Amino acid sequence: MPLQNRVTPFGEIVAVAGRGLLFGNRGILHDDERRIVRSWQAQRWITCVTEFRGRHRELMRPHSYTELFFLDEVAAFAAGHRPCAECRHADYQRFKSAWATAHGATMSAEQMDAVIHADRLEGRGRAQRKRTYHAEIATLPDGVYLALEGRAWLLWRGALLAWSAAAYTERRPAPRAGSVEVLTPAALVAVFRAGYTPGVHPSAEGMGG
Repeated sequence: MPLQNRVTPFGEIVAVAGRGLLFGNRGILHDDERRIVRSWQAQRWITCVTEFRGRHRELMRPHSYTELFFLDEVAAFAAGHRPCAECRHADYQRFKSAWATAHGATMSAEQMDAVIHADRLEGRGRAQRKRTYHAEIATLPDGVYLALEGRAWLLWRGALLAWSAAAYTERRPAPRAGSVEVLTPAALVAVFRAGYTPGVHPSAEGMGG
């Protein structure tokens, strides 16, 4: 049975098959029985490569950070994660440069994390949930995730692609106009507009119209 360590574009941590291309963390989220007991611990939500300098980890080891897995980078961004500054140094530098363009200032990782955190969650305590917002679809760049009919859809090259933990599973034409519910935090959407091109699972390329 899969561990509860896959992350959806809604930011939920679920137990489903499908490892994905990236992993990351939000701190220690599990107990000694490898059960998820909180959705986040710190504002530093990052995504990492699955192989780096020969390092190996025991998944969900007691008292160590919870390894979370994402289909691809766009799904990780939708959940509110950013590139790791160590194992994804080049991506982090591209991200930081685009952030400065988008937000008019160069910020430290901690400062960027605080802005992203305010954009990805709303409410307090147990009532806290993912923050979404509505925007005109014609203004959104490729790589943004939308909520439609209770499912997460990636806006990509004039189409909407349905998320699953293992691959994109369905394609439909994207509407040319109209208000849509956006899952990707607004601060990160601005980074895409400023020139950061996020990574997408290969299954997206196989669903061309």
